[in-house]
Amino acid sequence: MKSTKFLFLLFIPFIFLSCFEDDDDNGAYASEINDFIWKGMNAAYLYKSDIIDLSNDRFNDSEEYASYLNGYEYPEQLFESLIYERESIDKFSVIVDNYIELEQYLSGSSISNGLNYGLSYIPNSNNEIFGFVRYVNEGSSADIANIQRGDIFRGVNGINLTIDNYSDLLSQEIYTLNFASYLNNNTNDINDDIVEFNNINIEIQKTQLLKNPVHHYSILNSSNGKIGYLMYNQFVSNYDQYLESIFSEYKSNSVNELILDLRYNPGGSINSALILASLITGQFENDIFNTEEWNTEIQNYWINNNPEYLVNRFLSLESSLNLNRVFILTTRSSASASELIINCLDPYIDVIQIGTTTYGKYQASVTLYDSENFSNQNINPSHNYAIQPLVLKTLNVLGITDYFNGINPEYDFEEKVYNMGIIGDLNEPMLNFAMGLINSRAEINIQPETLEFVDDNFKFDFLKREMYIENKEIKIKDGN
Repeated sequence: MKSTKFLFLLFIPFIFLSCFEDDDDNGAYASEINDFIWKGMNAAYLYKSDIIDLSNDRFNDSEEYASYLNGYEYPEQLFESLIYERESIDKFSVIVDNYIELEQYLSGSSISNGLNYGLSYIPNSNNEIFGFVRYVNEGSSADIANIQRGDIFRGVNGINLTIDNYSDLLSQEIYTLNFASYLNNNTNDINDDIVEFNNINIEIQKTQLLKNPVHHYSILNSSNGKIGYLMYNQFVSNYDQYLESIFSEYKSNSVNELILDLRYNPGGSINSALILASLITGQFENDIFNTEEWNTEIQNYWINNNPEYLVNRFLSLESSLNLNRVFILTTRSSASASELIINCLDPYIDVIQIGTTTYGKYQASVTLYDSENFSNQNINPSHNYAIQPLVLKTLNVLGITDYFNGINPEYDFEEKVYNMGIIGDLNEPMLNFAMGLINSRAEINIQPETLEFVDDNFKFDFLKREMYIENKEIKIKDGN
């Protein structure tokens, strides 16, 4: 695999020398951490030009700057004050007080009970909600408790889930799920559906869990040849070689069609998305996969000095399948790097999207540490804070981006919570529908459910639906 190494140059027109000495043996003063936060956001934040307090001429001198920083008691308060339209535009930038946990998450390890679920309103209610299990991570607390795909829960610790309490109830480290049965009364009318408790209660606990993003893969036979099926649930660079080995197996078995199941994939590494796209294709080596649009200062620097740094190109990989089309399964939970795959492959091959509209996330972030150049080298030892701000937008070769409302499927297909099926089984409804398209069977008339989707378990993840860049060597250019 071709090595990918980036150079990330941050343009900072003035840099305050350390205004705050840390004389406290118990750790860094808030002002020192705030100094790091402001400088990192000033240097790299995608929406810098929209935040007055990040302007390069915001402060007349270091005394005014120090007073500004000391106006925020907690680093999180300063960080939030610098976010552009938190509820609508930037829902994704985060600050963490322990970058070690952040690094573990990016490598596929996180605190989790292994329960992956969606949440919807109970029929005829605009308040009560219920959860439906999509899959369970192997070796997790949910797995040990034998919770399975298709299980329904309606309460936590004996309290009915509602739109107002679900966030608090499901964010707990330990809780008991109160399970239910979904009864559709054998009709197509959702208004007579019932979700009733069934007296099954199971306690699960969040622990450190290493999650393999490849939930399932197989080779299926069809009248038109061999079909590769891959459910890929997160773009994690630690598993890139494993992904390549799967495609090597596909290639050695003459797979000529691929069903890529991204319906529960919230995103992840851009580099891993580039590798996957290159494995699916292969005939577009060195062509543009995607371009990047940073804040104005960074963008202008690269355009004037080395525009190639703003481009990610298809790789040359031995296991590439050279496909001319791919079938991609999506839901509202398909986000970030999942959408990047769809958007950036679409100009090159036939991308046949099946399912529901995706989430709508086209921005990417990077981890900034408290070091001289924001890299993970020579980090300030007095604290463990790091920030993960949005720093760029992704565009395909045609310049298409800003799919804020998601990417619409070619074939609408919504999972029925009372008939989820078994992942990888030919009778699993969404896989079966994709197989029908490949085998040119008569198209089934799909009537999407009208259950109103509320949320999913990614709400409680470290980075939620993040897409990020890696291996950035960060350098600072002093404009004085």
